[in-house]
Amino acid sequence: MAKSSSNKKTLQWELDLSPAEILADYRVALLSREVSLLGRKEVLSGKAKFGIFGDGKELAQIAMARVFEKGDWRSGYYRDQTFMFALGALTVKEFFAQLYADTDIEREPHSGGRQMNSHFASRFVNPDGSWKSQLAQYNTSADASPTAAQMSRLLGLAYASKLYRQFPELDKEQNFTRTGNEIAFGTIGNASTSEGVFWETLNAAGVLEVPLVISVWDDGYGISVPNKFQTTKESISKVCAGFAREDGTNGYNITVVRGWDYPELLNAYRDLTKAAREQHIPGLLHVIEMSQPQGHSTSGSHERYKSKDRLAYEQSIDCLTRMRDWMIQHGISNAKDLEQMEEEIRREVLHQRNAAWEEYLAPMRAEREQLLNLFEAISNEGASPAFTRISEAFQRYPAITRKSILSSARRAAYILRERDTEAAQALRSFIARFTQENRQRYNSKVIVEGARSALQLPGINPSFEGSVEKVDGRLIIQRCFDHHLSRDPRIFIVGEDVGKLGGVNLEFEGLSDKHGDFRVTDTGIREATIFGQGLGAALRGLRPIVDIQYLDYLLYCFQLMSDDLASLHYRTAGGQVAPVIIRTKGHRLEGIWHTGSPMGMIIHGIRGIHVCVPRNMVQAAGMYNTLLQSDDAALVVEVLNGYRVKEDVPTNLEDFQVPLGVPEVLKKGRDVTVVSYGACISIIREALPLLDQVGIDIELIDVQTLLPFDRFGMIKESLEGTNALLVVDEDVPGGASAFMLQQILEVQKGYEYLDAQPRTLTAREHRSPYGSDGDYFTKPSVEDVVEILYEMMRERDPQRFPDLGLPLRG
Repeated sequence: MAKSSSNKKTLQWELDLSPAEILADYRVALLSREVSLLGRKEVLSGKAKFGIFGDGKELAQIAMARVFEKGDWRSGYYRDQTFMFALGALTVKEFFAQLYADTDIEREPHSGGRQMNSHFASRFVNPDGSWKSQLAQYNTSADASPTAAQMSRLLGLAYASKLYRQFPELDKEQNFTRTGNEIAFGTIGNASTSEGVFWETLNAAGVLEVPLVISVWDDGYGISVPNKFQTTKESISKVCAGFAREDGTNGYNITVVRGWDYPELLNAYRDLTKAAREQHIPGLLHVIEMSQPQGHSTSGSHERYKSKDRLAYEQSIDCLTRMRDWMIQHGISNAKDLEQMEEEIRREVLHQRNAAWEEYLAPMRAEREQLLNLFEAISNEGASPAFTRISEAFQRYPAITRKSILSSARRAAYILRERDTEAAQALRSFIARFTQENRQRYNSKVIVEGARSALQLPGINPSFEGSVEKVDGRLIIQRCFDHHLSRDPRIFIVGEDVGKLGGVNLEFEGLSDKHGDFRVTDTGIREATIFGQGLGAALRGLRPIVDIQYLDYLLYCFQLMSDDLASLHYRTAGGQVAPVIIRTKGHRLEGIWHTGSPMGMIIHGIRGIHVCVPRNMVQAAGMYNTLLQSDDAALVVEVLNGYRVKEDVPTNLEDFQVPLGVPEVLKKGRDVTVVSYGACISIIREALPLLDQVGIDIELIDVQTLLPFDRFGMIKESLEGTNALLVVDEDVPGGASAFMLQQILEVQKGYEYLDAQPRTLTAREHRSPYGSDGDYFTKPSVEDVVEILYEMMRERDPQRFPDLGLPLRG
């Protein structure tokens, strides 16, 4: 016993933890393991759709939680349940509520049942849209399933600490930082380190010297594929050795630890986080010798691809078994007491699972009972055999789901379509109410709602009073950003060539010199993490403007825009927002790689982000004025060949606002409504004199934003007068033009006012070849506009519009 007592004292000195604290850590690890084991059974029994768990990763996460402080951030992936349990940021009941897809925010606060289990998010937005203090809680950015997607935003979360340390005045309300001491903790599986965004983040964080600590959970596999097919040398830490910090250079503190060695893990995390917190030195922790006792997920068994020897080895390095033996060896506990603890935890987890299941079912049981009562009332009035079959099938349905409730109700309504009794009317009312309630449960919060939404801001027209100044469009943008940088210290701009050069089109000229290189900052060529710098910083209360040099290059970060930012507000059920503005330039120029206008792809891939398509730089400035007052995420696509075009400078340049989702009628007319945006507007305007020559009077409408699109039906009102529609777009056929037609004809019911076939004029299926001739023969031209409109008028009045005898663009 004397030896054990001595070991306890030595251990307490080495780890600075009491035996009670060590046992508490073990208890959390045990609880998490039991949750994993029971969670898998819930899926296999049919009570949940899918399960993915963090078994085998428990001790490393316990150690990480020991150094994680309030105000810090996690950007992780779906193995981190133990870490969340250890922080107290997740309860067992909440875990099972998410596994069952419980839509109640109180019971499942991470996603309101919208994400599969082990996808976590802290709620930092109050119901009224205001932000909570991030210093008062442990912060988790909303998890996303696509592998390595969490790395991009991780960089921005850490970059915010760098900015806050440089400019303490940015956090006037003291809700976001303690002088930049916050660390961003990233977790990733070993196989996912093969993704390009991991390497881009690794490089960018080393260059920027930001306080992040990346933990690589290495269990030797990526689903069924072993490390030898994943990583050079089968070791991410060996491959990353060149990133190691050396005297006089930037770089990482890199440490390799074993996932079952509790003291080693604690000490490694303490060392890495101390350097990150105090000196902003990034850290990389490669956690090897981890196991995955239940395999990758409930979608398959790892016995199919692991040998018996491999499975036996994994069992031998199980971190809980190793810690248990270690505690007994050091006299911290004994087998009997640990067995009692294990049994208590099994009972506790089972109790919490049962409670979560009952709370999940209770409201649906009540809803089911309502429908059963309605069916009984209808039966009492006299029901057909077809209705009786639906009612009896619903009573026998083995599982209670809202799908079964509404599906049965709707099918019953089909049969009762001619019945106007009180019970039949009550059924229809139930369907209407239930449908609306479930739209809120499953389809709400795609964009910011309430007072912090850009859609709540009124339009303020630009004014041109007195002697109007006319300047290059680039100077409009430069003056707009100059004003906002001066007005709000939280605003910063990052991108390639935006600093010293002032942008490739000189739209930022002089701004870095005036406001400092932390406010207008050059980056490397790394679009995915330029975007991530903005996304993570926006989560932490800053107002980034991310510059992607050309629209074609947006593809490098598009996956992250689509999978992360666009779904952020939705997948947290309104719990998180990231008001980042992505700015780029596109449409017409020269050459295949600078002419892309993939607007259809963009608007279909990033629902949840506003998409602004200004026709000139004045309109762009008005959109920035609007967006920077809201908590919305937005993409602004400026017209690339407009920076040298002279524009009148509004006298209220800093104050006027372009409302989102409100088109502008640029010309009134009687014959055809022509709808377009961006660079095509100038093409159509150039066609106006020629149209006048042939007697065609168009109404020209600039939609201004594609998302949202014409919220108040202005285009439909135009069709009431013209009865004809042409949509002009320089995307490929069926791109954004198809979306606009769907909105006008189906959503606005504009088809009711047409007396001719609606038409589209688009670019060809390919990008434009190099040179002016390539542009002319590929994208809509002035003559194309004139001739398609002439043909539309000829279809309506062939006497007035004789055949031109020209081949139509086809």
